[in-house]
Amino acid sequence: MSDATLNTSVQAPSQPGEAGFADYFALLKPRVMTLVVFTAFVGLIAAPGAIHPLIGFAAILFIAVGGGASGALNMWWDADIDAVMNRTRRRPVPAGRVTAEEAKALGLTLSAFAVVMLWLATNVLAAALLAFTIFFYVVVYSMWLKRLTPQNIVIGGAAGAFPPMVGWVAATGSLAMEPVLMFTLIFMWTPPHFWALALFMKSDYHEAGVPMLTVTHGRRPTRVHILVYTVLLALFALGTAFTGVGGPVYLAVAAAFNALFLQGAWTIWRRDEAAAQADGYACEKRFFKLSLFYLFAHFGAIALEATLPAGWGGWG
Repeated sequence: MSDATLNTSVQAPSQPGEAGFADYFALLKPRVMTLVVFTAFVGLIAAPGAIHPLIGFAAILFIAVGGGASGALNMWWDADIDAVMNRTRRRPVPAGRVTAEEAKALGLTLSAFAVVMLWLATNVLAAALLAFTIFFYVVVYSMWLKRLTPQNIVIGGAAGAFPPMVGWVAATGSLAMEPVLMFTLIFMWTPPHFWALALFMKSDYHEAGVPMLTVTHGRRPTRVHILVYTVLLALFALGTAFTGVGGPVYLAVAAAFNALFLQGAWTIWRRDEAAAQADGYACEKRFFKLSLFYLFAHFGAIALEATLPAGWGGWG
């Protein structure tokens, strides 16, 4: 099937009344938005000083709207490849319940709304950073890197790493080393997380023409990359325990989860393709699921360190 045929099929107008609220909400990628909201919230509460609860709530709300807007614009742009991937073909646009133009209009409208309202609620730097986050995800990652290079996930991972920085800046009006550390934690976590997914979803990316590492270099190099990035991630995650956002609670959580993560990456590296196929890529799927808990656990520990009474959190 040609790209032109795909574009025609996924952008055909929906039947009147076919799309419901759930379809438009699905355009915002609510599962991804959950991670955006949580990491932005951690960035906000880890920031020094106090922020009025109402302003803090508004900041997180508008950051979430901005994240959802990015998802809608991504679904507009990727409508053709979503239609041929098993994992995404039931999304509202390729399924024909919402047109691509409707997704684009929703994404642009919510992007403008989120940026302006975050500016009014907090400060111009937070709004500018949110605008750059949306631009990076939609233009740099979705439109440029995703279909161009197997490094799409490595570089494009920055888009998902910005929310804690936006939350911090919304609370303080300035950047610091601590939100950069939180950014780097997500940035380094992203490649092994998505490469594990690609190992058991390779046919999807191949059929869609997306140059994921499994497609361009094969599964063996992908397994090596997962192990290398996991080792680097573990070193950084453990080192973060001794910085301004770390402490003994964070160190305990990081030590436990990175031991599990390293064990999973080592197991994936040792496996050959025959063994992986024989058990339905069970190890790769377990590693992928663990990676979700990994990030929530680390950011939960950062949040706990930030909210513990004086003398209990951190190393001071």
